[in-house]
Amino acid sequence: MGEPDDNPERSETVEQAALFAEKRWLKILAGYRQPRAGRSAFELAVTVVPFALFWAAAWAAVHYSFWPGLILVLPAAAFLLRLFMIQHDCGHGSFFALRRVDDWVGRTIGILTLTPYDYWRRAHAEHHASAGNLDERGVGDIETLTTAEYNALSRWGRLGYRLYRHPIVMFGIGPAWLFLFKQRLPFGMMRSGALPWISTMATNLAIALVAALLIWAVGIIPFLLVHLPTVLLAGAAGVWLFYVQHQFEETHWSKKPEWQFQHAALHGASHYDLPPVLRWITGNIGIHHVHHLSSRVPYYRLPEVLRDHPELADLGRITLMESLRCVKLVLWDEQTKRLVSFREAARLATA
Repeated sequence: MGEPDDNPERSETVEQAALFAEKRWLKILAGYRQPRAGRSAFELAVTVVPFALFWAAAWAAVHYSFWPGLILVLPAAAFLLRLFMIQHDCGHGSFFALRRVDDWVGRTIGILTLTPYDYWRRAHAEHHASAGNLDERGVGDIETLTTAEYNALSRWGRLGYRLYRHPIVMFGIGPAWLFLFKQRLPFGMMRSGALPWISTMATNLAIALVAALLIWAVGIIPFLLVHLPTVLLAGAAGVWLFYVQHQFEETHWSKKPEWQFQHAALHGASHYDLPPVLRWITGNIGIHHVHHLSSRVPYYRLPEVLRDHPELADLGRITLMESLRCVKLVLWDEQTKRLVSFREAARLATA
């Protein structure tokens, strides 16, 4: 290993070169931003139709008392998750690249995913604008404290944060609270104008109408036995994906002026390298660092980026097995500049 470079001019030159290299990617990725209308329509069709078929098949299993058939809620949940990924692209204006079409497709899907589209789109835009910025944590993020902030909490405050970050709460209770209750009101945007209220209330009304129609057609018990676990499983998977996309060991957090959008996008979001089937079901959302750098690239074109620029594939790469270890990473340590566990944070505090 070489000696550290103490030449400030050289260090500044290296930093500028690194920043230039990251800025170059914005121009490169601009060539992938154009969606293909036929491909987008196909992606929508091969997601909506299987979802409806699996949902109907699960209902038929309940109707004819073939209880093992309820296993069909698993593929139904998988395709509902994929529908959310399409809604996600619509929110970025990258699915059809026609704002009105994207918005109405997103709003319609939001009835199925229980997600008010316009309210969620604004919150998600804030997440993209500030991901990895310690000064602007909040809307659209999983709450992450620094070790110093955690140590400054009272005993009850620490207990509350530990409970919040517990896997049962984060991936079990949390998704149920988020999709069934929290998104029924525009929390975080109560005083941000009429749009968040219109979005949530209109979505709530549409959900109630669709639910009433389905309950009238199939009965309340079959509806709850099929749709409730479908939504909760899809929601838990969605929260897990969002979690590992930013809560991994080599992620990047910083404060201004150190925080830079391009660097935070490439190094603060992971490349969740999933098996092909899971990659397809999740709409390539695991190629998250590229998505954060250029959110207008349609999800079905993200693999093209890695194919043409393989040097991006190793940035922040985590496998399915490696991602399981991310659950214990709960605090950002500003001294070592990495996420740490509660146990490691305690050790660092006494060191």
